[in-house]
Amino acid sequence: MRIVRRLLAAASLGSAALMAQATAQTIYPLTRAEILAGSKFDFKVEFPGAVAPEQVKVTVNGTDATKVFGAEPTIEASDDGPARTDYWFRQVSLSKPGSYEVTATAGTATQTVKWEVFSTGPRRARNVILFIGDGLSMAHRTAARMLAKGIVEGRYGGELAIDDMPHMALVSTSGTDSIVTDSANSMSAYTTGHKSCVNAMGVYCATGKSPNAYPKVENIAELVKSRNGGMAVGVVTNTEIEDATPAAVVAHVRRRSDYDNIVRAFYEAKPEVIMGGGSPFFLPKSDQDGKRHDEENYLEKFKAAGYRFVATATEMKAAGADKTTRQLLGLFHKSNLDGALDRLVLKKGTVSRYPDQPDLADQTQVAIDILSKTANGFFLMVESGLIDKYAHVLDWERSVYDTILLDNAVEVARRFAADRNDTLIIVVADHSHPVSIIGTYDDARPGERLRDKMGIYADAKFPNYPAADDKGYPPSVDVSRRLAFVFGAFPDHCTTGKPSLGGPFKPAEEKDNKAVANEVFCTPNATRMEGNLPFVQPQGVHSADDVVLTAMGPGSEAFHGRIDNTRVFRVIVDALGLAPGS
Repeated sequence: MRIVRRLLAAASLGSAALMAQATAQTIYPLTRAEILAGSKFDFKVEFPGAVAPEQVKVTVNGTDATKVFGAEPTIEASDDGPARTDYWFRQVSLSKPGSYEVTATAGTATQTVKWEVFSTGPRRARNVILFIGDGLSMAHRTAARMLAKGIVEGRYGGELAIDDMPHMALVSTSGTDSIVTDSANSMSAYTTGHKSCVNAMGVYCATGKSPNAYPKVENIAELVKSRNGGMAVGVVTNTEIEDATPAAVVAHVRRRSDYDNIVRAFYEAKPEVIMGGGSPFFLPKSDQDGKRHDEENYLEKFKAAGYRFVATATEMKAAGADKTTRQLLGLFHKSNLDGALDRLVLKKGTVSRYPDQPDLADQTQVAIDILSKTANGFFLMVESGLIDKYAHVLDWERSVYDTILLDNAVEVARRFAADRNDTLIIVVADHSHPVSIIGTYDDARPGERLRDKMGIYADAKFPNYPAADDKGYPPSVDVSRRLAFVFGAFPDHCTTGKPSLGGPFKPAEEKDNKAVANEVFCTPNATRMEGNLPFVQPQGVHSADDVVLTAMGPGSEAFHGRIDNTRVFRVIVDALGLAPGS
């Protein structure tokens, strides 16, 4: 048994006094964890206070943990938070499927958790493409269908690719610490099969401040690269590549803002395709564009590792057409890319500074072209991330145009999978927003106030957006009868019920440590809305509502009813047959 020296010194104080402090130890993984057979994880028990090593007993199904894991634990007194004693096995696994009961005892204090270790069937899918509509809620789907396909006499003019799939489920997204989650924790559930807490990915939220205090769990990138002869991995987004959703494919961090280490995790994992924004965190702090806190130049590191680097849509398409391209790093913006409404219709945002940004559908096509060269198949994650970011700032038109953007990317994958029965396609949100369509705003209605313009039930009629182009985008959102797309959680702000044509909406700004209405939008014909969020919150927030998942391809029949978000991971690894001996 490896025991840190300072703990031995503490033990001399007398075990009786020490054990009085040990009243509620915590075991990680937490109870009801679902663990893929053979996958690696860190096992940790936190005992409050200082505990003498001879007082510690940990068993798995009644057998001493050292025999089960085939290793000796590390027991150490922690000095990075509340006084506690940490008991560790790092990077262990359980190969036999079944129910496990883990008991940790210190003196008279005992804690027990139960785990399920699951196996998989034989491999049925060669490829998995996971589409994430960040913050995609039912109202986003409905509005996107109205704008892209039209609606006449209550019937839509067609189906969205994201909806036209044979299997569907409701997905619950709450984490270990709250009913309402964020993108880091919720996406981590999809990529590891373990629930965690807000801001965390690839780790359990144990006590402590050190990066090494948090037990790691193996993620999907690590799994597919080490099994089935080694599969390829792709990560594609229109946000910063370091943002929570793409980062959760590869990273183990407690704080989603830890961009330095997230880029390092991308380099260590080496997905064959990496595309998004966020180039400054690949550059050293001495570079004029660099935002790292060290002098590492990861752009050069990736190039030295054989990656082809592209910074524009033109360069990306050329790389995809080149049959020799096997590894691609695309960084198209210093921050997030512009959304579809600004990029394709309004030409606002940062379009003038970045005129050659790629479309998410084209990114998806290039990623598939490169990844499909790998003999053993691939896992690809594609995120339409600005759905969420525009929902946060109450800019529904931009959010819905990026839902149509997601739909076009899904159609690319559907075409790829159409003549083959080896690709599992999943479309799901990581979490929801409190949004709904309750009618229309009609400029022809008498009155000056926003409420005067609203029509509900029969008075709502139908919106009069012009017919969409061949990609599903109406050429204008500035119409006389618009959707009344409303938000259930918002700060103080002013609204006219009309689209923000000059650039993304900014409902509030911070002043004297409070969020106040952004007076730029408080014009004479605007309605001043009193917020319903905490006074410090300057934008909308997520909700705990279930999200809709749709899927097709081998393994998709497992999606039905209501499931936890961790079940998405389980279906993926089952379709790929990732358990040992499957």
